[in-house]
Amino acid sequence: MHLVQLLLPLKDPDGKPIPRSRFRKVREELTDRFGGLTAYTRAPAEGLWDVGNEVDYDDIVVYEVMVEDIDRAWWRDYRKELEVDFEQDELVVRAQEIERL
Repeated sequence: MHLVQLLLPLKDPDGKPIPRSRFRKVREELTDRFGGLTAYTRAPAEGLWDVGNEVDYDDIVVYEVMVEDIDRAWWRDYRKELEVDFEQDELVVRAQEIERL
């Protein structure tokens, strides 16, 4: 079993809020495909990364789904689609192996 997490920014590169409809679309797509999801949306997480002499950051929400097997081609294509939809050069989609207790 794997946990797949998508880290989605709340604002576009110009600092404008991303429309709620884009998040709703992702929730519907993931729920339809995987039967459910968990969304961490109440208190945005803050992503930080070093860019030369300064630190950039994004406020993000995290969506996650549990999958038995990872279809890497599907996730790669879906990540690319989300990068366009969310106007990002790169989005983080990550997976980790988990054990159900």
